[in-house]
Amino acid sequence: MNQNRRDFLKATGVIAGGAMLNPITGKAYNSSVDDVIRVALIGCGGRGTGAAAQALSTAQNVQVVAMADAFQDRLDNSYQNLTAKKYKDAAGKEVDIKTKVNVPDHNKFVGFDAYKKAIALKEVDVVILATPPGFRPWHFEEAVKNNKQVFMEKPVATDAPGIRKVLEVAQEAKRKKLNVVVGLQRHYQANYREAIRRIQDGAIGDIVGGQVYWVGSSPWVRERKPEYTEMEYQMRNWYYFNWLCGDHILEQHVHNIDVANWVKGSYPVEVQGTGGRQVRDGKEYGEIYDHHILDMVYDDGTVISSQCRQFQGTWNRVDEAFVGTKGRIDSFDGKKTILKDYKGNAIYSHNGQNDKNPYQVEHDELFAAIAKGEFKFSDAENAAKSTMTALMGRMATYSGKLIKWEEALNSKINLFPETLAWDAKPKVLPDADGFYPVAIPGKTQVI
Repeated sequence: MNQNRRDFLKATGVIAGGAMLNPITGKAYNSSVDDVIRVALIGCGGRGTGAAAQALSTAQNVQVVAMADAFQDRLDNSYQNLTAKKYKDAAGKEVDIKTKVNVPDHNKFVGFDAYKKAIALKEVDVVILATPPGFRPWHFEEAVKNNKQVFMEKPVATDAPGIRKVLEVAQEAKRKKLNVVVGLQRHYQANYREAIRRIQDGAIGDIVGGQVYWVGSSPWVRERKPEYTEMEYQMRNWYYFNWLCGDHILEQHVHNIDVANWVKGSYPVEVQGTGGRQVRDGKEYGEIYDHHILDMVYDDGTVISSQCRQFQGTWNRVDEAFVGTKGRIDSFDGKKTILKDYKGNAIYSHNGQNDKNPYQVEHDELFAAIAKGEFKFSDAENAAKSTMTALMGRMATYSGKLIKWEEALNSKINLFPETLAWDAKPKVLPDADGFYPVAIPGKTQVI
């Protein structure tokens, strides 16, 4: 997919075989010969496989033609899962799996540089970036350099240098008119869209406070095997290492923090908080905390509090609530939402039990735009700034300091290893007993 050719087609409106060429893919609209949108999947874990299946379930003629992962077994499992599914065309008729997943062996790439090989393929129109988030800035940069449309998962970086890279590449993607959708799927969920549009139109007045939560249980753990190098172990057990995951305040709670930013229409100017490892303190949990509690302060003085924790057997809440000068929203509970005034009267109510899955909607809308040749989505800048907000939270809880936006964004601390190789050493290593260093407030440097 050649950017100069695409720009030429957009500028001149070239006609091919009686059909206007799509300026995004360079192919004819509704072409009976080839209207296929071809996808490369970068990162073949559960989320990547799920995202690819959702892309294949859109109304467009989408086909996965390339796959890349650091590990052969993950690529193989993903391929098996994708080819075991049943897919339908726009008319609801089941289609031959080869029309949806057609990945020859020479388009299956394994290793740290696998992403470059898959993204570089000329036949690829769209890339799905779903590796552990520490790799996201470099993979995003490669995709935009090769003029690909992008779906990428959240968060989009794990340190400030990575955030700055994503912000830079986001501007280049806009310049090239490349669609970028990020998996902060609440932006594609009907009750959030409808309620927040009304909030921003003043339905409950100015937002003067709120709370955001992701309090739940622990995710998976992958045990160390004798044959693993330290690099492979950290890659396999990636959730518990900051260069790969960013801590669960980034990897998971970024969803709720992003909603706070969306409701406020801005980003915090400073953050302070506390956190630690209260119950999850085994060596298998690497270096991350199991809880974080924050105050996020916006430029008008509004304070929104944030809680995230991963404790077994405790009260759970994954939700957001906000207070305005004229009313409030107590909960974005599932697909139900009620905006109320202070007498308890409903200003707006949304009961969306039949609303479409937002994970599917984000792909439906992205691929519809690509098929029409529209430049419609530029999610990367907001995703980077919401990821930066979560990163400020991690800086605050790890250090015990008040963290300001500009100093956090300009931090020079780079978590990424100097060398990516199976025999190379990550920057954080275990001690003689197998335990990893953990941040100590008052001592740990984060800027």
